[in-house]
Amino acid sequence: MTAALAPLRLAFAFLTRIPVPIGAVSPPQFGAAMAFFPLVGVALGGLQLLMLAMLPASLDQVLIGVALVALGAAVTGALHLDGLADVFDGLGGGRGDPRRMLEIMRDPRIGAHGATALVLVLLAKVYASAILVARGLPAGLFIAPVCARLAAALLIRGFPYARSEGAGRSFRDHASWKHVAVAGVTTLIAVVAAGYELLAAAVFGLALAGALALWIRWRATGLTGDAYGAAIEVCELGVLIAARWS
Repeated sequence: MTAALAPLRLAFAFLTRIPVPIGAVSPPQFGAAMAFFPLVGVALGGLQLLMLAMLPASLDQVLIGVALVALGAAVTGALHLDGLADVFDGLGGGRGDPRRMLEIMRDPRIGAHGATALVLVLLAKVYASAILVARGLPAGLFIAPVCARLAAALLIRGFPYARSEGAGRSFRDHASWKHVAVAGVTTLIAVVAAGYELLAAAVFGLALAGALALWIRWRATGLTGDAYGAAIEVCELGVLIAARWS
């Protein structure tokens, strides 16, 4: 039983900052962990709904949006936001040179392009979350992190990795479409359970993540762990924006 749960624990350890003991991990378990990525999203979406239920109904919707976005950043350790900033620093400063772009993305400092992207995405997520709260559409808050983790699984399997090493390399080397299919079924069940009308929002978010991946692939010949994180943030934002019309 412990060995069977290792991929699930690995998924939580990779995608969040929740202290999950993983112990020794065999290479195939990295690929198997991808099947559980959307379940991590289910847990994050559940936390969003729990916080929403705990906050006073009289609280301004914008402040609620801030609290919800802050919760997501805290639970994930702002890991994906860091990836977003690194990617846009690379895209903005790489000047068409894939090697230079990858070097910039590895630099821990945040430049103007990354800072701008980070601020804009955070503001947009706060605004979109506040709109969903104001319109009584909390289901959008729930499915956004679920779809975003499916996006990560799709990109890991569907695109080459740009580095010979890195946080996402082990997942890419052992990724299989079977695990991605399981992740897709889990995501579909979650979205349908939240409401059929949210399917369009889910597709929109995934399409945005795919477009970003194609852009990075064109500029850097492949993706990296930072690219996966950026895609997660962009997919979440896309779902939150589109869910207001569900």
